[in-house]
Amino acid sequence: MSLRIQLLSTDFDGTLVSHAGEPPLDRQCMELIRELQGAGAIWAINTGRSVDLLESGLANFEIPIRPDFILTTERDVFRPGGNGDKWEPFGDWNDRCARDHAELFSSAQPVLAEVVDFVTQETKARLIYDCDRLEGLAAENEEEMEHIARFIEQARAAHPKFDYQRNGIYLRFCHADYHKGAALAELARLIEVPRDNIFAAGDHHNDISMLDGKVAAMPSCPANAIAEVQSAVRGAGGYVAQQEHGAGVYEALRYFAEG
Repeated sequence: MSLRIQLLSTDFDGTLVSHAGEPPLDRQCMELIRELQGAGAIWAINTGRSVDLLESGLANFEIPIRPDFILTTERDVFRPGGNGDKWEPFGDWNDRCARDHAELFSSAQPVLAEVVDFVTQETKARLIYDCDRLEGLAAENEEEMEHIARFIEQARAAHPKFDYQRNGIYLRFCHADYHKGAALAELARLIEVPRDNIFAAGDHHNDISMLDGKVAAMPSCPANAIAEVQSAVRGAGGYVAQQEHGAGVYEALRYFAEG
């Protein structure tokens, strides 16, 4: 197996795992990732899930192999922990990320207030809080999410570091400098893997930052990816698979590994 691919960054829900039908996992995809790991490649799951939700997903879907790293909530970087812990922060990235987000949400209160007023008065979306802090929202449908996203784009114009990550009907507020692409770039820096040897696969809006060609030279998406993702992958010279979910990831891995 070629070691052109030294680092794999795969989204979890909708990319590696199918919620649409059975089976949720593609056996060939899992076996190929295992084979690449055996040849020395590094596998990172790059997800919007938290660490705990990802661990439950790995168990619930009976993922047969362990990722070498996990990139969670579209921003944090974790490596396997010592002392019996499953995962621990890798470097100081997570601390910097938390500090920058705290400063952002403090300075962006007027923008957040505008968004809250709009969402509560003009939509049926549900605001999501983490303890006392507003974390994001859930829209009733994709059309309503489009409506909300357009408003946020206008509201954030005077505060460009205030941004959001979007996946289906869910949206998370965030600092513009932290996203899946930035987390992947930090992991690649820490383990010293160049852009030319990075493969990435995703299916939704929040994956575009790792699929636009800036961080990974081998971007891809399964056939079920939204149109914006397919366009980003094509624009970066990547591979749009004909198969959906894990079968599409397998197809893309084969394309790049054997190309």
